[in-house]
Amino acid sequence: MSERRKLLLLVAAFAAAYFLPIEEPRVQGAFLEGLFLLKDYAREHVLLCLVPAFFIAGAIGQFVSQGAVLRYLGATAPRPVAYGVASVAGSVLAVCSCTVLPLFAGIYKRGAGLGPASAFLYSGPAINVLALILTARVLGFELGVARAVGAVAFAFVVGLLMALIFRHEEAERQRSGPDPFATGGDDSPRRPWQDALFLATMVAVLVFANWGAPNASVGFFAAVHAFHWHLAVAGLAGLAVMMWRWYPKSELRSWVESTWGFAKQITPLLLGGIVVSGWLMGRPGSDAGLIPASWVATAVGGNSFGANLLASVIGAFMYIATLTEVPILQTLLGAGMGPGPALTLLLAGPALSLPSMLVIRSYLGTRKTVVYVSLVIVLSTLTGWAYGALVG
Repeated sequence: MSERRKLLLLVAAFAAAYFLPIEEPRVQGAFLEGLFLLKDYAREHVLLCLVPAFFIAGAIGQFVSQGAVLRYLGATAPRPVAYGVASVAGSVLAVCSCTVLPLFAGIYKRGAGLGPASAFLYSGPAINVLALILTARVLGFELGVARAVGAVAFAFVVGLLMALIFRHEEAERQRSGPDPFATGGDDSPRRPWQDALFLATMVAVLVFANWGAPNASVGFFAAVHAFHWHLAVAGLAGLAVMMWRWYPKSELRSWVESTWGFAKQITPLLLGGIVVSGWLMGRPGSDAGLIPASWVATAVGGNSFGANLLASVIGAFMYIATLTEVPILQTLLGAGMGPGPALTLLLAGPALSLPSMLVIRSYLGTRKTVVYVSLVIVLSTLTGWAYGALVG
C-alpha cells in the first residue's frame, strides 16, 4: 500500500470519527441492532445450521470422489443432469443464504462447474418447499405460485448465465485439473454407497434439526415437526455408528481439519457482514436500522421499475433468515408495498445477503461475485415488474 493511500485512509477514518452523529437516537439504535442481529444469528443459526453445514462441507472435500462431482456437477456434465442435481440438492436443504455457503464452497472446490455450483448456491435458500407453501397460504396463492416458478427458473437461468459469461475461465479451470487443496480420495477403501449414506445422513440431521414449526393446517410438515428432534437424534446415532465402523481415525482427523478450514475462512466474514446488515436495516420486524422501514414501504409502493429495483437491492443486501421473509412481506404489504416488489423481494432476499456476498467473493473473486449478485438483482427486478403488471 502506498503512503498516499495510507494517508487517505487515515484522513477518512478521522473524518468519520469527527462527524459521526452518535448523538442521534437512530444511530445509537442502529448500533445496537447490529449487535442484536448478531446475537440472534448466533443463538438461532450457528449451532444447528452453520456448524453442521461446515461438517458437511468438510465431508464433501474429504470423502466425496472428485470423479463423482465431475460426473454430475462438472462443467462437462450433461446440462439437464448437472442443473437438475444442483437444484434438487439445494432445495432439499431449506437453509438460509449463509448456511448454504460452506456447502457451495465444498462442491465448488471439489470440481463442480461454476454454472451448477451457482444454481446450487441460489436454490438452497430460494427453493424452500415449506417457505413456498407458507407464502401461498399467508400472502396469497398467486404470489406463492409466482415465487415457486420464479425460484426454480432462476436456479437454472442464473447457473447457465454464469457458465456462459465465464466459459473461458471455466475451461481453463477444468484443464488445470483437481483443486490442489482438495483432499480425500478416489482410492477410498469404502464402497461409494457408504460415503453417500454418510453424507445423506448428515444432511438429514441438518434438515430435521432446523425443521420449523409450520402453519397447523400444513399436515405433513406439522407431523414431521412433532418428531423432528427424534429424527435428528436418530440421525446422529447413525452417524456415530458409521464413523465407528467405516472410518479410520486418520480420515476422521482429516475431515475435522477440512471442516476447520472452511470455518476459519467463512465465519469472520459472515459475522462481520451480519453486524453491518443489522446497522443498515435492523432486525426483521424492527424499525431501528439506519434506513427507516417507512422509507422502504413508501419507496416500494406501486409497481414501477424503480420500486422493483429498489426492492431487489434491499432484499439482496438485507439478511433474511429462512421463513422470516413471509411475516416481513406481510407487514410491508400491509404498509402499501405493491405485489410486484413483493415478489421481487421474495426472489432476491432469501438467496442473497451482505454476509453471503462477502463469503462468495472469497471463493469466486470480485468479478464473478458482482456478476452473480447482479444477475439475481436484475432477474428479480424484471420478474417482479412483469408480475406486477400482470396482476395489477
